[in-house]
Parts: sequence; structure tokens; C-alpha cells
Amino acid sequence: MIEQIEFSLQPRKRGFHLVTNEVLQNLPALPQKGLLNLFIKHTSAALTINENADPDVRDDMEAIFNRLVREREPYYTHTSEGDDDMPAHAKSTIAGVSLTIPITNGKLNMGIWQGIYLCEFRDYGGKRSIVATVIG
Repeated sequence: MIEQIEFSLQPRKRGFHLVTNEVLQNLPALPQKGLLNLFIKHTSAALTINENADPDVRDDMEAIFNRLVREREPYYTHTSEGDDDMPAHAKSTIAGVSLTIPITNGKLNMGIWQGIYLCEFRDYGGKRSIVATVIG
């Protein structure tokens, strides 16, 4: 069985946001075993899996990415969409636009401290579209 749906995440400000529950609320019934692929249809945001308990991790990730890829670098030529746009494209490439998560016993098989993050790299990114493909 392969099932595919598309849904939107609520708009969020720039940062790393735990969205596991929002993703789960939008998914169809999961099979007993299989795979879930999540793909974000944007070039200035990303999906990743990381710490789901301590919010300091999300703040630290934001600080790390902002230090790795700075705004207003003199060598940027793609600048017409704002200071946060080109850095957002680079950060999206670094973090990635898709995740594959195993499904076991009808649930996502992630570690106890793992959660799904929306990495919003624009100051005001708006709703973010996700394609979820369930294979099982």
C-alpha cells in the first residue's frame, strides 16, 4: 500500500519548531510496518529530526545556523527578496527537504527524545506545504 497526502503546517516565525504532533494529526492511519517520507515543498525551509524535550536545543540550532550562514554577505547576488532569503536557501540545502521515518506497530519508530522539526529560515515564511507518503 502507498498512500500520499499533502497538508500545510501553520505559519511560524524564523526558528526551529517541534511539529511532530501537527504532522501526526495530518497523517492517515499508519500501517503496522512501513515507511513515512515527509517532503517540504519549499526552498527556504527544511525538515529534520532532533531533540524533542529541551527547547534550548532549538534555540542553539537557530544560533548555529545563523552563524554558519550569515545575512548580507557581500558576495550574495540573489538579494531581491530580502536579507533572509539567500541564507534561507543555503540553510535549506544544508538541513534537507525530506525525512524518512520507519513505521513499527502503527507508530513512527523514533527515539524517545526525537521529534520532527520544521526549520523555518525566513522571518515570515508563511504556511509550509508537506507531502507525506506512507509506504506499508
